[in-house]
Amino acid sequence: MNRFLPRAALAVLFTLLAGATRAATYTPEQIAAESAKANAFFERVFNESVARSPEMESQLGIKQDQDKWDDDSDAHQTEDLALTVEHFAELKKTINFAALNHQTQLSYRLFVSRAERGIEGFKWRLYNYPVNQMFGVHSGTPAFLINIHRIGDVKDAEAYIARLNGIKAKFDGLVIGLEERRAKGIIPPKFVFPLVIDSARNIITGEPFDTSGKPSTLLEDFSKKVAKLPDADQATKDRLVAGAKLALTGSVKPAYDELIAELVALEKVATTDDGVWKFENGADYYNYALRRTTTTDLTADQIHAIGLKEVARIHAEMEQVKVQVGFQGDLPAFFKYMREDKQFYFPNTPEGKAAYLEGAIKIIDTMRGRLDELFITKPKAMIFVKAVEPFRERESGGAFYERPAPDGSRPGTYYVNLYQMDSVPKYEMEALAYHEGIPGHHMQIAMAQELTGIPKFRKFGGYTAYIEGWGLYCERIPKEMGFYSDPYANFGRLSMELWRAARLVVDTGLHAKRWTRQQTMDWLRTNTPNSERDILTETNRYIVMAGQATAYKIGMLKILELRELATKELGGTKAQGGKFDVREFHDVVLKDGAVPLDILEENVRAWIEAKKKA
Repeated sequence: MNRFLPRAALAVLFTLLAGATRAATYTPEQIAAESAKANAFFERVFNESVARSPEMESQLGIKQDQDKWDDDSDAHQTEDLALTVEHFAELKKTINFAALNHQTQLSYRLFVSRAERGIEGFKWRLYNYPVNQMFGVHSGTPAFLINIHRIGDVKDAEAYIARLNGIKAKFDGLVIGLEERRAKGIIPPKFVFPLVIDSARNIITGEPFDTSGKPSTLLEDFSKKVAKLPDADQATKDRLVAGAKLALTGSVKPAYDELIAELVALEKVATTDDGVWKFENGADYYNYALRRTTTTDLTADQIHAIGLKEVARIHAEMEQVKVQVGFQGDLPAFFKYMREDKQFYFPNTPEGKAAYLEGAIKIIDTMRGRLDELFITKPKAMIFVKAVEPFRERESGGAFYERPAPDGSRPGTYYVNLYQMDSVPKYEMEALAYHEGIPGHHMQIAMAQELTGIPKFRKFGGYTAYIEGWGLYCERIPKEMGFYSDPYANFGRLSMELWRAARLVVDTGLHAKRWTRQQTMDWLRTNTPNSERDILTETNRYIVMAGQATAYKIGMLKILELRELATKELGGTKAQGGKFDVREFHDVVLKDGAVPLDILEENVRAWIEAKKKA
């Protein structure tokens, strides 16, 4: 039995607490004082949490512990749980919810939501694969050093070397965690191992690990950064590079060798059962994963049915595009044509990859010039477009976004995987750029970081259904502005939306209905136009990230539902004589940072009522 109240009951409770004629009970001075007290609490707890994570400190541009790695041990996670319980109790004991202003009440509710999510999730802390082909520690560790650890002076460089020397201890803990999972039967499916073993070996290929004459990924990164140091002479730079080489051979090499040996041993006992249903209490875990990811109480069966309905709807729209371009044949034949015809792909050459990046940058720049049509508030942070680095491109997903540094020292980055150009069709360039860049993730995440007057814990992290729902919604709204003028580009938009609808079907199929990996791939091949590589890599992704893929479509549907509600309740758009302004709607959606979908609905409904009275 869940010891915590369901979300709906909590919402009612908070409403009751906030009611009871607060204005008559508390003076403005009392409300301001209690709100300040609560915000000081939130700030303290956030700072304590960040101080326990050197990697988060680096993400935030804090150099306090940049020579250290996070402690991922079970003991540390147990301490985190105890702190969460302690903070939760302190909040309830010391802060009067009814005496808070509206914004601080929202912070209180979000803090409670996160605390409950952390407490509930603790029992499932081993139900994951810390080494997997999507974001494993083996590839995430070098990616962190390359993309996050900045070197602006000698001290930064020495901290980088210290982190290289710390990889052995970090990976020792990783192996312990893998063994703890093995004891519980939580072992990645067999297909994962060749991918992650090959990726791990890539990290220890090149100098100083061999005599190939080509620097390894980490040595190349470190050497380039050190070479740019403005206040270091050549002797100092040489000393630093020599120190990095010693750390690479003395710490990084044995760390990866031992990890690879562990992975080889695990591969021998791995099975081809792919869903989390195979774990002890796997069904309960998957139900938790769906609640955590979607921030709803939708069941696997309900999500599966929504997916099938959306797939059918999008197929019907694709039929219209097929007729528009004059294609003769049924929809599966059209899918095959779009999948295989060379005109829809850049060549798999350096020139082809450069052309793709140039096109993506142009799309984002064009949209940037029209943002005033969609937004009142816009972020200050810049965005770059970058190809996924060679050392991790084979196993990475198709595209992803990395948030900017809060201090402006690092821009937001839209990464696109150009490993195989037949997996990134030209007709999906627009939709992908809108999702990952502008007006999608960059607008939402960068704006959240730049919000003022809210606690820091609301600016970082968040809720997948909200974040990815916004990204998918942002693939759609450019069509209202006249983008996707080419019918093939519109097909690309539909194909990407179809893929997210299909995720509802196959994620629940794999983890709740016991679909096999092959069954999943066959269904995707029949129902989507995506490439064989897409189908393979994405199926593999859903297997190792149970529930995560359901967030996109569920979140988008909620945002569209709320926009439709607002338009109707406000008598249409201003052009139609009503009060609905899409720019104001987007501000309402984004102004509080990432929130669960039920709170998003409350915010939109409150805005609607305020607009009606205005």
